[in-house]
Parts: sequence; C-alpha cells; structure tokens
Amino acid sequence: MADHAHSDHHRGEMDIHEQASTYRAVNVMIKWCSLALASGLIFPILWFCTPAGPVAGFAVAVIIAVFGIIFLRDKPSSAH
Repeated sequence: MADHAHSDHHRGEMDIHEQASTYRAVNVMIKWCSLALASGLIFPILWFCTPAGPVAGFAVAVIIAVFGIIFLRDKPSSAH
C-alpha cells in the first residue's frame, strides 16, 4: 500500500490568484463576445431572411448592442 503520510499536497496552501483571475477574464470574454455575436448576426439575418431590409437590420443590431452594453457592464460593488 502507498504511504499517504508523506504527501507533497497540503490542502489549502496553494495560491489560486492566477486561476481566479483567469476565470474572471474568461467570463468577461464570453460575455462580451456573446453580445458581439448576437448583435453581429441579427444584422444579416434581418437583411437577407426577412423583408425588413438592411436599415431595419442595422437599427436592431445597434439597439441590441446598446442595451447589451448597458446591462452587461460591470456594476459597482456595494459595501456592506
């Protein structure tokens, strides 16, 4: 049997700041890329797949982008 008394792993001693910052960066990237994809795809979809035309497609894409920026930006943290 393996001797587990002399393990190099000590629970709770690892510095996880790099992993936490990478996790936050990936979440931010996914959030903003999803908004860009949504507003970027709505334009050609409305232009070519509906009778709305390019002006309506552009207007809806801009509206989605503006509301997305408003709702997805970082909120100030509240101090309790």
